[in-house]
Amino acid sequence: MPVAGAESRMDLHEYFDDFTARDWPQADGGVVRFAMIGLGWWTLDHAIPATNDLDHLETTVVVSSSTEKAEGVADQHETIEHALTYEEFQNGAAADAYDAAYVGTPNALHLPYVETAASYGNDVFCEKPLEANAERAEKLVDAASDVTLGVEYRMHVQPAVRMMRGLIADGFIGDPTHVHGNMSQLLLDINDDPDQWRLNPDLAGAGGSVTDLGVYSINTTRFVLDADPVAVSGATWTGTEEFESIPDERAAFTVEFPDGVLASCTASQNAHYASSLRVVGTEGELRLEDAFLGGERELTVTRGDTTITTNFDQIEETKESFRYFGDHVLTGTPLVGNGEHGLVDQRAIDAVYEAAERGERVEL
Repeated sequence: MPVAGAESRMDLHEYFDDFTARDWPQADGGVVRFAMIGLGWWTLDHAIPATNDLDHLETTVVVSSSTEKAEGVADQHETIEHALTYEEFQNGAAADAYDAAYVGTPNALHLPYVETAASYGNDVFCEKPLEANAERAEKLVDAASDVTLGVEYRMHVQPAVRMMRGLIADGFIGDPTHVHGNMSQLLLDINDDPDQWRLNPDLAGAGGSVTDLGVYSINTTRFVLDADPVAVSGATWTGTEEFESIPDERAAFTVEFPDGVLASCTASQNAHYASSLRVVGTEGELRLEDAFLGGERELTVTRGDTTITTNFDQIEETKESFRYFGDHVLTGTPLVGNGEHGLVDQRAIDAVYEAAERGERVEL
């Protein structure tokens, strides 16, 4: 492919024009019935509406801490036939009324509900990270070894991210050399309760920023490079009273990939809303602004003397992620974000905290 000039500009425009976001197997029949485990705002505002909007998905079971809450949600959706407590779900109630369970509980509560769903032969779509630590995540993956286990990596279906993956695979920016990833937000503006689960190590895992936000930089870098990390180093800081329960109000960490590719990542639950992903190569670079937070995606592609910036129409990423999972379940085809894939992230997250605590590089 030409490096610069009119031919390069034409090649890049043609690549944009030819790009198709959905390049995975599409289901042409059947319906996946979901049990929604955990009725927090993400499940209510994103997950259930996704199944309502897609012909090959529907929610038939909801599970919450109280019968009243579950029934209140069920009353709002005509497809929901069963409103259960967590205990009822784990005792096997309505096990034949769903085909897959979406697990949207706090991280440290994923394992028991995955175990229950899988024990009845039902597939699982689990929120990220898989669990609170790698040991529990390994048990989770083992428990779901006989069913389809997917992890809800919404970036895997984001058209701008998929284009980055394609451009890198095609060698458009040469050999990747560096990645810069950031995600930060003002968590207490979203939920002003300092006792919320994301700031509770018993529920969130070792910290609050790397587990909840840094995972986006780690996983999306893996996805666009199509590579897994080999080592990490890191540093964390906490100094604000409301965040004293976690070690990483702010975090910075380096993730090493094969062939000397280095990813420098930052994450914070108490900083200005910002997210970006930049991949630098020997012949060009890709820069995605508002990479993870849900705003309009702007991808700037540079090769030689040619630079093109494209704004991608906003998509409902959770809806597209559910579509992706359902398509793979119905077509019986493997998906990228499976349990083993999720384990790599979990081990890397654990290693970041270990590296920060020890002040040493940790190999994976």
